[in-house]
Amino acid sequence: MSGSGYRIAADIGGTFTDIACLSADGRLVTRKVPSTPADYATAIIEAMSDLGQAEGGVRFDEVLHASTVATNAILEGKGAKTALITTEGFRDVLELRRIRVPRLYEPLYEKPAPLVPRRHRFELPERLDAQGNVLKALDETALEALIDHIAGLDIEAVAVCFLHSHVNPVHERMVGERLRMRLPDHFISLSCEVLPEIREYERTSTTVANAYIGPPVARYLRSLSARLKEAGQDGRLSMMQSSGGVQQIETIIAKPATVVESGPAAGVVGAARMGARAGYDNIITFDMGGTTAKAAMVEGGRISSTSEYEVGGGISLSAGLVKGGGYALKLPVIDVSEVGAGGGSMVRIDAAGALKVGPQSAGSAPGPLCYDQGGEAATVTDANVVLGYLNQDALAGGSVPIRSDLSRAEFEGKIAPHLGTDLHEAAFGVHKLANVTMMRAVKAVSTYRGRDPRDFTLFCFGGNGGVHGAMIARELEMSRVVVPPAAGVYSAVGLLFADFEATRSRAFLGLLDAETAPRAEALLREMEAEVLDELDVEAPEVRWSADLRYAGQAFELQIDLPRGDLAGHLDAVREAFEAEHRRSYGHLLEGAIQIVNLRVLGAVAPQTPDQMTLEERSPPAEGTIRPVYFGALGLHDTPVLRRHALTEAPMQGPAIIEEYEGTTVVPPDATVFRDAFDNIVIDFVKGAGA
Repeated sequence: MSGSGYRIAADIGGTFTDIACLSADGRLVTRKVPSTPADYATAIIEAMSDLGQAEGGVRFDEVLHASTVATNAILEGKGAKTALITTEGFRDVLELRRIRVPRLYEPLYEKPAPLVPRRHRFELPERLDAQGNVLKALDETALEALIDHIAGLDIEAVAVCFLHSHVNPVHERMVGERLRMRLPDHFISLSCEVLPEIREYERTSTTVANAYIGPPVARYLRSLSARLKEAGQDGRLSMMQSSGGVQQIETIIAKPATVVESGPAAGVVGAARMGARAGYDNIITFDMGGTTAKAAMVEGGRISSTSEYEVGGGISLSAGLVKGGGYALKLPVIDVSEVGAGGGSMVRIDAAGALKVGPQSAGSAPGPLCYDQGGEAATVTDANVVLGYLNQDALAGGSVPIRSDLSRAEFEGKIAPHLGTDLHEAAFGVHKLANVTMMRAVKAVSTYRGRDPRDFTLFCFGGNGGVHGAMIARELEMSRVVVPPAAGVYSAVGLLFADFEATRSRAFLGLLDAETAPRAEALLREMEAEVLDELDVEAPEVRWSADLRYAGQAFELQIDLPRGDLAGHLDAVREAFEAEHRRSYGHLLEGAIQIVNLRVLGAVAPQTPDQMTLEERSPPAEGTIRPVYFGALGLHDTPVLRRHALTEAPMQGPAIIEEYEGTTVVPPDATVFRDAFDNIVIDFVKGAGA
């Protein structure tokens, strides 16, 4: 039976769940509904059912999904009760971590507690050397006794990480086989399957995180799959990985650590794909929702990615300058920086009398004061309502009623008097303070990487990206801001354009030279065969890469390799490494270049139409004008427009563009036009400033 040609994507955020549906003829239909924290799948099922009925009872060929379920399990400490089995003498690797802290001048800083408490970390007599030779055979009697002990504990998952198993996994596989035989209901995570690479702490931390989130991720995805089928939607269910590609859920369930940054990755993929079509190859994405704000970099059309990441610690990112505050995950991930600032971030006055914004969020329940759902504290959204940036009556096409009087009362009665200023200045102070927090995310993927944000276009999306994007760009002296169609649900849109991906990585320590190249190439071909077997399609795109460093360095840079003939292109690889080293660190070193890890990625592009037409819902009445406050630029009577009222001729700001999915704010010192791809493009007038 032929399919319907419809594909649908769902992205769960802390405040809203976003839905995007694409038909075979390129018609894009979206929905934005409040998330359902008690059971996040409920919002997806209800929104899909509503949209399916609106489209004539259609069944979707494919359901694509991005979710924070894995991230939240770690951040909220709600993962599975996990045990760790490791080499005798290495029980405390998770405690020792790396000798660094994220905040230098905080002597009382406490590291986050390990995901596995010490009483559940067990040692086994066994030992390999760095070349993988067996120094001490695995004690199988001790293994059986340990399994008996674990079976008597309240344990759901077991992680196994032995010293040097990335070179020789023989002992880990023996333990894994016995665990899966004896404890069939437990989730088993082996480091040789999750991360066969060097560095004991990162490998142990990643393997443990994989085990810790395994059971909750499996329960969630299997429940979602069952409920979709009950609702008559039995199309293929796939989930976004942190690397930016999608995979079928059974593969995700086997290796759930690959989806820890699932949601943020989807929007970046959409920005890279659609930005390239519109001619924007160098962009910094800015994704602001209700709970967090995220940034990533696309350079020369390529998404910036990394193989090291930390989740937790106030800011989730991969910057080498500020590590030490979270749990290490050494897996392919889009290089996304994330801070706890969003539309729902709550405003408070601290003990010293200073104004603070976030990281606590009102979320979707109770939400901002203006939602009139029982919220008790003002939020960034309330400030934006007071400033006139947001509609004074309703958001999301009327589906989210707004009581602007509640926002104004809080600022007039409490915040403004405490700050000794007027209503608008108090609200603008909250708006600017949120911007300062979110600029950390933008700098983390640009300035901290040796890139100048002024060389990039700020590509804004998320429910609040268009509200704050222009102000942030001005502060960073970026000259252009782009807000794409369906920006408020753009992570869901990005899912529709994501490749189906499979990856492999292997540790490989050797110099980048003619003697080593044939061995490296042989391993790359072996890994490619595994990737092709997993994808099981004809002619996928395959990319080779390697983690390289100068011999003696402690950290690597990932560099693309020529597929099929490494030995014949050593000079080109060396030049590419040196160029990236200079960009990242500002200098070069003398000496040999060393290979540390080899990687293979296989990708299959989705079948998407060349043109996409967004269904327009509930546009504002033409000619609407409301007073809007722009800080030092003053209070302006500002026209409220819809996207299609803009033309290719630049219009001088100020302006507010309201849509079903979100709002875009254009300051008075900027111009705005709509390009041939329906993007809102904001340019700053040279020499102007707030």
